[in-house]
Amino acid sequence: MDKIKVALVDEHPIMCDGIQCLLSDATDIQIVHSTRSIAELIPLLFHEPVHVVITIFYTPDTEDVAQIQLLCNKHPKAKVLVMSMYRIENFVFKMIKAGAKGHLTSDTNRNEMVEAIYTLRNGYDFYAKTITNLILRNYLTDDKAAEARQEREKSLSAREIEVLKLFAQSYTNKEIADRLFISVRTVESHKNNIMRKINLKTTVDMVKFAIKNNIVELEY
Repeated sequence: MDKIKVALVDEHPIMCDGIQCLLSDATDIQIVHSTRSIAELIPLLFHEPVHVVITIFYTPDTEDVAQIQLLCNKHPKAKVLVMSMYRIENFVFKMIKAGAKGHLTSDTNRNEMVEAIYTLRNGYDFYAKTITNLILRNYLTDDKAAEARQEREKSLSAREIEVLKLFAQSYTNKEIADRLFISVRTVESHKNNIMRKINLKTTVDMVKFAIKNNIVELEY
């Protein structure tokens, strides 16, 4: 299996060194770039592209949003994973709109970071639970198409609803498989069926759907 190529961006080289150390025992993850800025990284990706870019931000700055957008425009195949020291709702939404596919917070751990990298590499979005809650609270203010969503929910089997509920409670594929005594492959199959039946594209969309339709309650 090909390695997942990752680029690290932080104005403090010691932070990149720390992340590289955290990921050193993940043999299928390879750090190929470590730069101080996105502007420095962009030309490097033309010669050595990556699957995931991890970039760290310390204070909300509109220039950061512009840089994420530029990176996504220049290298759309590189999935951006933002790690930030703040949880300002408006800024999180701007990052997502700019093209970031994942968002971690300062209290993340090594396992969550690895899961985020795998998730982005597989074509799905990944958000820390606190970020997901921000997204959901915003989503809950929008009642458009609620009736249509409820109709789509009726097409789900009892097992699919069970899997959906566990995803909405932040369980991983492996944890769901262990809890339901099924294989990870079967969990993925249920997940794909759920997303197809109710016309969703990401895991976050599944969580939104579960919250909106009272399949699981949002934790505050």
